[in-house]
Amino acid sequence: MDATFKKILAPLDLSDVSPVMVPFIKSIAKMWNAEVHLLFVVRVLEHFTAMYVPDISITRLEQEMVQGAEKKMEEFVQQHFEEGRVAKATVVLGDASEEILSYINREKIDLVILGTHGRKGLEKLFFGSVAEKVVKTSPVPVLSINPYRKRGE
Repeated sequence: MDATFKKILAPLDLSDVSPVMVPFIKSIAKMWNAEVHLLFVVRVLEHFTAMYVPDISITRLEQEMVQGAEKKMEEFVQQHFEEGRVAKATVVLGDASEEILSYINREKIDLVILGTHGRKGLEKLFFGSVAEKVVKTSPVPVLSINPYRKRGE
């Protein structure tokens, strides 16, 4: 196994956690002279199709969510990364952990940098931990970072 990291994937949730992750992503990418891939996964709403919501409405809402996320991702890259530092910024629709793992294989990613803070409480119990699934099943090393934890805590 090669211990160099040429392609780094940083899955983001585009919440207030994402800007806190940027210094870690930049530092590691600079250290390895690696290209950075950013990924945001829009959650599919298929579980709502069991209700009395027309499938066309769900599909349209998902499309609008993807378009909104693409705009937010573009703004995020412009605000937090200087020109040329991000090789790819991608928005996809699907299950977050499955899409992250698929992206790792498809793009031949060497390292994943993943924030550990996301959902809490009941929401975490209901949806599960994306970070936990990625850490346990990733074919490449995963650096998990709690962006709010400070030394000595």
